[in-house]
Amino acid sequence: MQVNPDLMAELGLSVTEAARRAQIVGATIGVLADVGYRQTTFTKIKERAGLSSTRLISYHFTNKAGLMQAVLSTVVETKSRFLTERTGGALDPADRRGYLRAHIETSIAFLRAYPECVRALTELAANTDDADGWVMTKVLVDDLRVHGLARQLKQGQAEGVFGEFTPEVMAMSIAQAVDGVAAAYAADPSLDVETYGREIAETFVKATAP
Repeated sequence: MQVNPDLMAELGLSVTEAARRAQIVGATIGVLADVGYRQTTFTKIKERAGLSSTRLISYHFTNKAGLMQAVLSTVVETKSRFLTERTGGALDPADRRGYLRAHIETSIAFLRAYPECVRALTELAANTDDADGWVMTKVLVDDLRVHGLARQLKQGQAEGVFGEFTPEVMAMSIAQAVDGVAAAYAADPSLDVETYGREIAETFVKATAP
């Protein structure tokens, strides 16, 4: 996967450093998607990125935890930018129902647009017990998949936009629906994910109505 160096635009980084970090993170996402978390090593990342030595990875990220932190941050930012592009940047966070629809449709469209990111995120979520990994991975993955949406749903209930239900249960149900489409799309790449996205979004918009 090609990662935009702009996503690596951290304080104090030169253009060259940002480009190198983006190259390494993109290669890591590709390796995670291809062989899984447990088989992802600095050696395989080096080969994927076309680097001369694994020391270049250690130089930029120090260790596996630092690299996985950068990978997760990149996936989250990539999905956020994808949402902004799909909505033209016009989505109002206060429009809870519009946000819910956009969240579901974007999550499902993201499966086709960035399949490596989706698989990498799945691997990170399934391997949060790695002693060498980043301790915040589970917290952020869970927030991305469920808790962030649950907060939006709860706020919408307080505003009278949504009906009575348990926000965490509804958010988990939405996440599982998206996961179901991901599994179906992996088995059949010709799946019409746009239609799935629209219909699943409509189902949950109705299910959360007051």
